[in-house]
Amino acid sequence: MTGERTSLAWPSSPPPPAEDGWEWTLSTVAELPRVRAQLRRGLAEESRGDRAAAELDEAVVLAFDEMASNALRHGGGGVLARVQRTPQAWLIEVRDSAAQRPPQPAVGRDPSLGGLGLYLIAEMADAHGWHLTGDQKSVWALLPRR
Repeated sequence: MTGERTSLAWPSSPPPPAEDGWEWTLSTVAELPRVRAQLRRGLAEESRGDRAAAELDEAVVLAFDEMASNALRHGGGGVLARVQRTPQAWLIEVRDSAAQRPPQPAVGRDPSLGGLGLYLIAEMADAHGWHLTGDQKSVWALLPRR
């Protein structure tokens, strides 16, 4: 399993261009239930009842929640989270103020202790990465729309 997880490391690269979508400035983890509900509603409007798309939308919400909660817990504040459209995918991007700390997937940790969210996102994503933008770290993932 360690070899598999090593291949899921978060490479340093900027996200692809994206447009339209939603954006939130976040201060606390307590805001996440409200934001998840807003994101679900927006994705449902985009999916227009397409059952396959609705299942993919839940993966987007899960990845967004994991990335945003990581930023809020470990990112030093100044969290900006967005979900935007690319031609084939949803781009989830979360920025925080911990520019000196790249995403660190848990290594050698008992799964019951948590810390496996970055691996989960990497497995669900078509692409993922992180880069510095100004004095912030941007962590991103592309999840399929259809």
